[in-house]
Amino acid sequence: MATTDRYIHFLSKCWVGKSHDYTQLKVEFPAGEPWFKDLRVRVDLGYQGIVKDYECEQISIPEKKPRKGKLTEVQKESNRGKSSERVYVEQAIGGMKRFRYLSDRLRTRKVLLYESAIGICAGLWNFYLTN
Repeated sequence: MATTDRYIHFLSKCWVGKSHDYTQLKVEFPAGEPWFKDLRVRVDLGYQGIVKDYECEQISIPEKKPRKGKLTEVQKESNRGKSSERVYVEQAIGGMKRFRYLSDRLRTRKVLLYESAIGICAGLWNFYLTN
């Protein structure tokens, strides 16, 4: 989780294999609690159920293209605006990947080592932002 200043505030534990983004969110932040009550949350289409499961001040989620249909120009423009707000999180992830440990092939099977390395990369990225 990152803010619009690209500062990383939260890293989840590492997940082995393929797992859905929203499943990870529900495990890290169980529904029913006021985790995001006073926050403006910007998510992508991987978080389709967040509106009904979590209480937020405001949730910004893009419009999904209907099956065998098209988005209107208004919906496309709205999605462009929402993605321009979400880009800061993607830039924060890219900033952590500058350290190449996260983008190169990892040859360790020790999850704790990998989680520590991710934390160090996030800390270095946040340090870069503050200086």
